[in-house]
Amino acid sequence: MALDAVVSEIRNKGIKEAEAVKAEGKAEADVILAEAQETVIAIKTAAEEEANRQADYIVNQEVAAANLAVKREVLNAQKAVLDEVYAEVVAAIAALPADFHKKAVRELCKAAAKELGEGVFYCNERDVPALEDALSSLKTLSGFSLAGTKDISGGIIAESGDGTLQLDFSYPTFIAEVWETGLKDASEVLFG
Repeated sequence: MALDAVVSEIRNKGIKEAEAVKAEGKAEADVILAEAQETVIAIKTAAEEEANRQADYIVNQEVAAANLAVKREVLNAQKAVLDEVYAEVVAAIAALPADFHKKAVRELCKAAAKELGEGVFYCNERDVPALEDALSSLKTLSGFSLAGTKDISGGIIAESGDGTLQLDFSYPTFIAEVWETGLKDASEVLFG
């Protein structure tokens, strides 16, 4: 029996040691699992934050692209309106009475004569009689002649006698100059 008691004692001692090792292993496993759980939570939080940052970045890019597209459409619409206004201005000036064009041609010929002294004039088909009248009635234009017609809406183009200098006193040139200087004001009036 003594042997049974020793065996029983060894067995009990082995069971206690096994339970202690098991408990220690379970405690270590619990610590490792807790650390792993914290790591998982940290990784998940970091991933969610990164996903949110990327989502915000993508949303901001899409909003910026949409705003740019809207701005481009607004600018295109404004340009179309300005082009229409420009065309209406050109048409309105061309539709002015013949007396206006006759006086304009006369004054433009005088201005060109002051700068060139002699040379030739070009005008549109409609203004040929007005130019011929100015040439025959103004002594300051005695060194000038009508060289022909040009496809302009009004006004004149004067060229020096030797052909080295040309003055563009046509309506489109004047309109373009006024348009460039007044474009900002026109935009503010039209678009606020």
